Amino acid sequence: MTDATPVLRLEGIVKTFPGVRALDGVDLELRPGEVHALMGENGAGKSTLMKVLGGILQPNEGRILIDEAPVVMTSPLEAKGKGVVFIHQELSLADELSVAENIFLGELPRKRFGRVDWTRLYATTDAILKTLNVRFDARTRVGDLSIANQQMVEIARALTVSPRAVIFDEPTASLTDAEKVVLFDVIEDLKAKGVGIIYISHRMEEIFRITDRISVLRDGQYRGTLRTAETTEDEVTQLMIGRSLDLSRSPVRHALGKVALEVRGLSCGHLYRDVSFSVREGEVLGFYGLVGAGRTEIAETLFGLRTPSAGSIRVNGDEVRIGSPVDAIRHGIGLVPEDRKGQGLVLGMNCRDNMTLPQVDDLSTGPFVSDGAEVAIFDQYRDRLDIRTPGWRQIVGNLSGGNQQKIVIGKWLSMRPQVLIVDEPTRGIDVGSKSEIHNLIRDLAAQGYAVIVISSEMPEVLHVSDRIAAMYSGRIMRTFAAEEVTEDSLIQAISGLEPEKVA
Repeated sequence: MTDATPVLRLEGIVKTFPGVRALDGVDLELRPGEVHALMGENGAGKSTLMKVLGGILQPNEGRILIDEAPVVMTSPLEAKGKGVVFIHQELSLADELSVAENIFLGELPRKRFGRVDWTRLYATTDAILKTLNVRFDARTRVGDLSIANQQMVEIARALTVSPRAVIFDEPTASLTDAEKVVLFDVIEDLKAKGVGIIYISHRMEEIFRITDRISVLRDGQYRGTLRTAETTEDEVTQLMIGRSLDLSRSPVRHALGKVALEVRGLSCGHLYRDVSFSVREGEVLGFYGLVGAGRTEIAETLFGLRTPSAGSIRVNGDEVRIGSPVDAIRHGIGLVPEDRKGQGLVLGMNCRDNMTLPQVDDLSTGPFVSDGAEVAIFDQYRDRLDIRTPGWRQIVGNLSGGNQQKIVIGKWLSMRPQVLIVDEPTRGIDVGSKSEIHNLIRDLAAQGYAVIVISSEMPEVLHVSDRIAAMYSGRIMRTFAAEEVTEDSLIQAISGLEPEKVA
């Protein structure tokens, strides 16, 4: 990175919606060949600013300059034509079309009489895919790809032009560690070509690994820019939320209750095998491992979404058979899924209806649902979980990630479960909201809930767990007590280097 003329500059950007000033005079400068992080809590204005830059929204005040020349972005297509490419966190692909058709959608190469030049389309696409080191080709149907590979298709779109600036919005949210390495290599290649990168992520380790500068928004206002090499996570956090975070955790001070859930010899085909563990009332059991280790599949089995091929499940000492989520709920097991937007919420519904959805039958008299009972449940858990929303009528899709996660947790708490499974509790959530979710998990354990937390983030699983089950290739390699675990021993276990010692 140099101090060269900025490839992109935003000056005094203001964006208002009815009753809300989402952006209040925001400035941002992107230099050629730099990776510039844009950080802030959920609701700080990052997405709104990028929508202004990408031509999705028009600012009320301020201006955009490319190579110091003012421009007006009236659409994403116009922004792309000016060299600004946006890679969204939310996938925007057509499942029924091929990889090549998705990458060049609206810009398919043509032969005479307007016919698609399929040979050139596939050859050009395969050349782009080769630079990403992926294992699928141009003709693959996008709907047949994993979420991680669909994200790589989104990234490939940016390589179809000679971009001046590329905006990555949470690009690693669905990527494996190996795919992250490929992504970071792509970013390095873009840097070497003088392309400016705006990188939006809540993952501090990524920010400090690949970025050159960090700009922070808070409450729609620009709070400052820091050189990554000259700052610390604590300094960035203070700029984002106005305070430091205490990531230490006091040892458990409450007595653990009886064993709430016991699993013995559970297997599910090739996904996982011979898995045994237990979790007590008042305890947080963490599951940690690489993507594909089998953690989520175990949770889905406990919630009745998968059928085990062997083993037993006991709740409060009684063996149970769980063939569906209805069975799981009846036995007191709740699941906060990894994909809260796709599996945990109905984004177009209001907060109250989302929270009471699993118990509509219990709140109904004949064909009518008791509005009063639904509102009472929502009010109780809004206060208990500190859900920040103007009221129950707010559409869930308009809430921040942290408040959406609290709605999902509140939904299950209102069902009074024995065991609460929380899969990737803070994925896509800012550091301030992460701290709140972590404290909430610990509070739930203190109230006597048995909690299982599945996380891909080592600091998170170390912070919230009383014990940690380390998984590798469908097996629990070792179970650690919180006071004995170290980062090195945990990494060894999830790498398959330290098997469980069986007495």
